[in-house]
Amino acid sequence: MQVPAPLEYERATSVDHAIGLLDRLGSSARLLAGGHSLLPMMKLRLASPEYLIDLNDLHDELGYIRVEPTQIRIGAMTRHRELLESDALTDAFPIFRDAERVIADPVVRNRGTLGGSLCQADPSEDLSAVCTTLGASCVIRSQVGERVITMEEFHRGPYETAVEDGEMLIEIRIPVRSNGSSAYEKVERRAGDWAVVSAGAAVWLDGGVIAEARVGLAAAGPNTAGIPAITEALRGQRPSEELYDHAGDLAAQNCDPATDTRGSAEYKRHLAKELTKRTLRRSVARINERV
Repeated sequence: MQVPAPLEYERATSVDHAIGLLDRLGSSARLLAGGHSLLPMMKLRLASPEYLIDLNDLHDELGYIRVEPTQIRIGAMTRHRELLESDALTDAFPIFRDAERVIADPVVRNRGTLGGSLCQADPSEDLSAVCTTLGASCVIRSQVGERVITMEEFHRGPYETAVEDGEMLIEIRIPVRSNGSSAYEKVERRAGDWAVVSAGAAVWLDGGVIAEARVGLAAAGPNTAGIPAITEALRGQRPSEELYDHAGDLAAQNCDPATDTRGSAEYKRHLAKELTKRTLRRSVARINERV
């Protein structure tokens, strides 16, 4: 049996230091934040780095939630617990608290980070579905500067992102619009487990009519998926049970689940439909509660 080579380890002292290490070490290096995404991948031989760059000293630099008039900026080292406990974030996007309440357990939430979750690019990952639903953008930095890409561009496939060698995800940006709300629903086999299927919805109203709506699914195909067909179908319509049912049908038609130990593809399509209806209904109800 081949014995894996020993890992080399270095603790980054700043973002610039971490990026410099990534640039020098190339594809042989991986970033370590909470470790709850990387370490299981290493156990499954999905990742075999030669170098680990520990980012935990960067929490002061990248662990923040900043509410601005037109957007909310969240640092990549922001921990799940901080997302869960942020009243400002919940006021703008209650979908985050909905999702964080069903992510793993307190141990994971105390150490795991937003950046680590997104960079794992697991099709069943909750915060990827949340960020996709909200139309978030990802800020990626290298030694030559920064680039900003959408969540759809960020996730290239299962366990694959657009972050290249020498680059690092540093921030998530979420646009803020008035008179909107959001919700998240998840079916799991046991508390804190990966989703059988989950769905997020975000809705914005204007005079009782849907100005914009987005739905994102997780565990319903090879990628975390937004469903543009739902956005087009709901725009300009008045919320109703019939409209939610139509959106649910579109969710079932536009996802691509696989039969596995968590359930059949047919069952997962059914869940995609029902969870889409529930999250849209809850999002609209939350807007009306504020009136």
